[in-house]
Amino acid sequence: MMAEILFVAHRIPYPPDRGDKIRSWHMLRHLAQLGTVHLACFADDAADAAHLPALREALGGRLGEALVEVRAGGQAAAGARALIAGKPVSLTAFGSRRLGDFVARLAARSDALFVFSGQMAQYVPPGARFVMDFVDVDSAKFEAYAEDGSLPMRWVNRREAVRLADFERAVAARAAACLFVSEAEAALFRARSGAANVHAVSNGIDLDFFRPGVAEPAEAGEGPLAVFTGQMDYRPNVDAACWFASEVLPRVPGLRFAIVGRNPAPELRALASDRVIVTGEVADVRGWLARADFVAAPLRIARGIQNKVLEAMAMGRPVVATPAAFEGIEAEPGRDLLVAATAGEQARAIAALLADLAGADALGAAARARMEDGYRWDRRLAPLGPLVLPGLGKAAA
Repeated sequence: MMAEILFVAHRIPYPPDRGDKIRSWHMLRHLAQLGTVHLACFADDAADAAHLPALREALGGRLGEALVEVRAGGQAAAGARALIAGKPVSLTAFGSRRLGDFVARLAARSDALFVFSGQMAQYVPPGARFVMDFVDVDSAKFEAYAEDGSLPMRWVNRREAVRLADFERAVAARAAACLFVSEAEAALFRARSGAANVHAVSNGIDLDFFRPGVAEPAEAGEGPLAVFTGQMDYRPNVDAACWFASEVLPRVPGLRFAIVGRNPAPELRALASDRVIVTGEVADVRGWLARADFVAAPLRIARGIQNKVLEAMAMGRPVVATPAAFEGIEAEPGRDLLVAATAGEQARAIAALLADLAGADALGAAARARMEDGYRWDRRLAPLGPLVLPGLGKAAA
């Protein structure tokens, strides 16, 4: 008899076209190999919710009951409710009685409950066994946000960090297992929470989709080009692109910089010039990766593993990353990619890379080899089944 697994997520895990959806989709698909999965999740808007039929088709008949609820209300309203209730905004922004009723009903009949993203733990029924994929330590992210910005936002982010840290500890005390995207995140959470049931389950990469020669290079003019990819209204990406454009790019004569990704924030659109390309959403990011002389990952605020770095490495492209963007990636700096912290160090690494084409090619080849060696999704998600359904581990033994 096949298992029934309830999968609860903060965003519909399809299509896998952004960081959180990439991980949630591959986890959902992996669990669907073990039985029927039921799905309870939110969608950002009606267009996002409309992906449910394609998700059902992609799972090949393994998706049972599903509720995809379009989130209602803005961040300001969620903030007001959070202040009144003394809760993190992250929880009130994802509040829904309808989704809670659905989860309670399906959890009662399912063999396992898997929760993706910390704010969704509020829907776990009392006493239910569940596996919690926090992905990152969100409270630490808000602590980083609180270090800069205007005074009101520093207070808001500091409050969110404190409330979330309390909530994360409470969830860990209830969960059968807590998952994080890297050992660095897992170690940080153990130190902050005292929890022992903490495991690192890393992201992988689709090595057939992201591979050298799979896409024609994008038309981007002549001369050396740095490419940075991602969701471009996400604060860490906005910060990274602005920093690279203002601090690194002027130090490398002749270099141009392409900011590639959907919904570029106004401050990114304002960067557009003869040296900075702001694409907005593109049909296929692989063409831009193929065109890149190197892929930049200049993040200064980062948690977990950067899928953008894995994708670039799988495409066989040289990568120049900050230490924050490199954290959690099992690779060797200097052999598989370049890691440089300050603007000056980045500029020197980039200049040396552009002056040594053979070395750049070797770096890209080593990056691809590292991905092939250790980053296939089935290998990365191998621990997931026994954690969610402990009987699998006993059967394998």
